[in-house]
Amino acid sequence: MMRCMALVCAAVGLVPVSPHMVAGAPGWQLRMQQQSSDTTYGCLICHAEKRRTFTIGIHSEHGIRCHNCHGGDPASFERGTAHGGRFLGDPDKLETVQLCSSCHADADQMRQYGLPAGQLAEFRTSRHGQLLLERSDQNAPTCTDCHDAHTILPPEDARSNVHPTNIPATCARCHDNAEMMDEYGIPINQFAQYRESEHGKGIFERANFAAPTCTSCHGSHAALPPGVTEIVNVCEKCHVLVGREFRRGPHDRATRDDALPGCLGCHSNHGTEGVPPDGIAALCTNCHEPDSRAQMVGVELQEGVIRSLQGLAASQQAIEEMAAAGHQVADERFRYQTALTSYREMAQVHHSLDMELLEDLGRQVRSDTELIRATAEAAAERRWERKLILLPVWFLTLSAVTFAWFKLRELEG
Repeated sequence: MMRCMALVCAAVGLVPVSPHMVAGAPGWQLRMQQQSSDTTYGCLICHAEKRRTFTIGIHSEHGIRCHNCHGGDPASFERGTAHGGRFLGDPDKLETVQLCSSCHADADQMRQYGLPAGQLAEFRTSRHGQLLLERSDQNAPTCTDCHDAHTILPPEDARSNVHPTNIPATCARCHDNAEMMDEYGIPINQFAQYRESEHGKGIFERANFAAPTCTSCHGSHAALPPGVTEIVNVCEKCHVLVGREFRRGPHDRATRDDALPGCLGCHSNHGTEGVPPDGIAALCTNCHEPDSRAQMVGVELQEGVIRSLQGLAASQQAIEEMAAAGHQVADERFRYQTALTSYREMAQVHHSLDMELLEDLGRQVRSDTELIRATAEAAAERRWERKLILLPVWFLTLSAVTFAWFKLRELEG
């Protein structure tokens, strides 16, 4: 208790900080206590709480203090002179962009930290930047709307607004605001859709930080929705093999002709759901006439996928039954993985509609899975044969026991 009171007093410059007070304190607490104990720094008289939150962030770690952003005279203890000169107390959104870019757009200053210096240029090209810088639209976010004003943390810090697990919620502050988004005709269900998507489950349920967030597809400082012909390029950043197959097929040509919205022809953007195996043929009718040649290709695809999945399921069950019966199944498990690899390759090749290659892959899946099932059936037959061989043994044993019992009864009688 006494230690806490001493630190509070030190925070407002009443007493110096003793080394014994800060022993074992986290780095940000140590910086706060050391800087707050500077009795020559006038900002702390009124703004000790802001200084505390600022000290947690990355700027404080590199020696930046209040006057570096706000100006004024920190050596003064009078409000008038402390706020004199080129003082910027509460910058508006445009002033915030100018203030942040005074350092972050300077390549000489950013080079030492390995940070890019092009964020301002990117922001100017973004939808947010266009609204704010060209139209002075106060709904548009400025730097501090996403990064905070004082507690600015690096993206890898889980407390940061721009950590992968926090980016969707940061964007949703505005994009879930019905009144604000109605002005721009933007729906407010993107965050809800994303949470239920494969991408969202990767972030929120599996903590897979490689899964895309809002900025992975739209950009961060250069935030814009991708154009129709750009969608494949965006998805291909992660789905490299799928993108390669897509470019070999007819849908890529349709996308280039603006007749198809790329990947969004079959998958949604924020929902990013997979197409269920039994829904492939029906999906094709969204663009193609029923019973047309193109739709028949969809039927063929669907049948091949379902046949492969059934084979994989049956072979997996056969392996488990053999293992439960005490058989060595290492070879069968390896063969199953080979079949599964072929099936996953099929999932990529679907995007090219290369039916010849798909049939080859389907045959590989069927060959491996049928061999597993044949091995399981042979093992089951051998087990049954062993049981049949044991029947005479059990019969003779039972007969001997019965005969001995009768003889024992005769002797007792």
